[in-house]
Amino acid sequence: MIVITGGAGFIGSNLVASLEARGGSGLVVVDHLGSGEKWRNLSKRELLAIVPPAELFNYLVQHRSAIEGVFHLGASSSTIEPDTDLVVQTNFSLSQRLWRWCADNRIRLIYASSAATYGNGAAGFDDDTASKALAKLRPLNAYGWSKHLFDRWVARQVERGYPCPPQWAGVKFFNVYGPNEYHKGGQLSVALQIWRQISSGAHATLFKSHHADYADGGQQRDFVWVDDVVDIMLWLYDQPKTCGIFNAGSGKARSFADLAGAVYAALGKEPQLRYIEMPEALRGNYQYFTEAKLERLRQAGYAKPATPLEEGVRRYVQDFLTQPDIYR
Repeated sequence: MIVITGGAGFIGSNLVASLEARGGSGLVVVDHLGSGEKWRNLSKRELLAIVPPAELFNYLVQHRSAIEGVFHLGASSSTIEPDTDLVVQTNFSLSQRLWRWCADNRIRLIYASSAATYGNGAAGFDDDTASKALAKLRPLNAYGWSKHLFDRWVARQVERGYPCPPQWAGVKFFNVYGPNEYHKGGQLSVALQIWRQISSGAHATLFKSHHADYADGGQQRDFVWVDDVVDIMLWLYDQPKTCGIFNAGSGKARSFADLAGAVYAALGKEPQLRYIEMPEALRGNYQYFTEAKLERLRQAGYAKPATPLEEGVRRYVQDFLTQPDIYR
């Protein structure tokens, strides 16, 4: 039995699909489905159970002897969530409790961190797990801070010799795009937002830059195809002695204009871009550059190259977004 918290979400449902494809039959999803279309992310999967988050620990206790591992992807993931108490309770306190349960019961744990922990990037993008290195990072929003808070807590548990799961790994997701993100509202990937704009007959719309070093549309992100981050998590799961916090990105920053161009190319159209003012609320907390350093992941033994941006976007557009069934 493998438990996947957040398993009905974007990355979680893609992970569930890959676990099923490799023969997983005891897959347990812990998530809220709500009243929208999020259930469609799981509509093709064969699951052992779907557990409401409030019943997580009761379920774990009842099925302790059957559980092989936990992928903890469930989170309050909005970077603009105003309720910081909710963010901390969901992303920090619950994660601490799950860590302790896995440690006490000798269950492996792979959990989702985030590139939002790096803030504006002034301290770099090195996934160093040491407490001193983590202390230098300054996240820009409550979501990034809550993820960083847990990373730092984990580092202290390890350094002080406190009980840890037999395998533990944190995965710092960068800007992931791909199928099954359609329920995310304002947190949709820019790739999907651009595709929707183009499909409606409008020009692709990007923010103007308010930084002298970046042209309009020249702001850069590490855009990573969802299959790549799922592959990293599965590789970690297949290496039960590998522990640490690892970046999950492409390792190559690309501009938003590049991303828009890739969507147009996938549709066989010439790029037509327009630029709008960035909202005042975002300007002080905006990342102009992110790029995953992958050296530690490579040193651990993960060798698979990242999917190039143009190829990942082509797959997304042609294999999903333009098909009658857009779900994986």
